[in-house]
Amino acid sequence: MIEETALSGVVEITPRRFADARGHFSETYNADALAQHGINFQFSQDNQSYSQDIGTVRGLHFQAPPAAQAKLVRVIQGVIWDVAVDVRLGSPSFGQWVRVELTAEKGNQLLIPEGFLHGFVTRTPDCIVAYKCSATYAPATEGSVRFDDPDLAIDWGIKTDDAVLSDKDAIAPAFTDLASPFTYEPAS
Repeated sequence: MIEETALSGVVEITPRRFADARGHFSETYNADALAQHGINFQFSQDNQSYSQDIGTVRGLHFQAPPAAQAKLVRVIQGVIWDVAVDVRLGSPSFGQWVRVELTAEKGNQLLIPEGFLHGFVTRTPDCIVAYKCSATYAPATEGSVRFDDPDLAIDWGIKTDDAVLSDKDAIAPAFTDLASPFTYEPAS
């Protein structure tokens, strides 16, 4: 099942599960099935993170062209709130965000195209998050925005002081300092 979110291009995907006495099975990625819905990303890197504590925030991150990344995010263990922020210049939803709860139990995923900031917060301990990226990691192109930026006003469900952050995320710049490398291109 594919559901649109409030941000054009960001979609929630819930693969079908087949259950029996042993447990369940699902295809977590099928390029042909997604292409039937107009989703045509070629993924080149898989990442996985483990977060021990509730309230661990990873983000808000992006990679600029020519290494811009689309991401397909899913939870292997636990629960997260996954966030995408539109930073495509000229977009009618520029600066707006969407949050989707992803859980291992439900098996849902979030597809985040190029042109969006991405981040998540863990809602349970011992979360394992896996995501596909359409471009490999390119440190020279990476950028970030502070997760608790007041201009974005994202509801992370935690107090700012309780967030568990990396040193790099703790000093991420403000949204107003972002010189976005992305431009909105309306669908024709």
